[in-house]
Amino acid sequence: MFGQRRQRNPYAPFRMGVQSYSMRKMGLEAMLQATRALGLDAIEAFMAHLPYFGSREQWDALKRTVAQSGVEVLAYGVVSFGADEKAARTIFEFAKAMGIPVITADPAPESFAYLARLCQEYRIRVAIHNHGPNTRYDTIRTVEDAMRGQPDWIGACIDTAHFLRSGEDPVEAARRLGKRVHAVHLKDVKDRTRYTLLGEGDLDLVGFLRALRRTDFKGCLALEYEEKPDDPLPDLRACLQAIQSALRKV
Repeated sequence: MFGQRRQRNPYAPFRMGVQSYSMRKMGLEAMLQATRALGLDAIEAFMAHLPYFGSREQWDALKRTVAQSGVEVLAYGVVSFGADEKAARTIFEFAKAMGIPVITADPAPESFAYLARLCQEYRIRVAIHNHGPNTRYDTIRTVEDAMRGQPDWIGACIDTAHFLRSGEDPVEAARRLGKRVHAVHLKDVKDRTRYTLLGEGDLDLVGFLRALRRTDFKGCLALEYEEKPDDPLPDLRACLQAIQSALRKV
């Protein structure tokens, strides 16, 4: 049965996508076309591609453009949440209007006064994104501490390279955060300083995918590539090949 699913989906059991930040030099339509050219039909959308601060008419136009491309937006971010609940509500309204189930975020401590309530109201999950050394959420423990006492609506977005940059093990992050992992930014780094193609850095790609499979991860497995923004597609293809190769060992 699993072999049959793999034939239909070379990334089974995962829903493979791309963080559109990887193609940040492209406009929306070009990015969506490139996503399809990569053989993918899912993204986590970067704000420059889907700006939430437009009018409702602009939201409708964005939704039509995405729908016509055949690409599904499974997550959105990374956004910031602060003390202003009204500003946060606009982001949730946008995600609801677009049919986006997960917002990846860097929530300030004061935002937890309202975040869980908005998650429940809009039926949208928030995934706390770790963003490397000396940031608010730079270790597994800081993400765990932020989630403590919060409902499951609030979970984690594991950025594998940023955890490595902080001296943390992404495999251990997947194990400890478990079913609270709502999103993933999959990328690699060497010696905590140099971004690389997947499989050429320090990420245990097989081990990480194996840990996600054990937790039955259902979110968007979003490939993110920081390098070569002017021409990222060849390297994105190489990373996708590395993922397929790793999955054969999972």
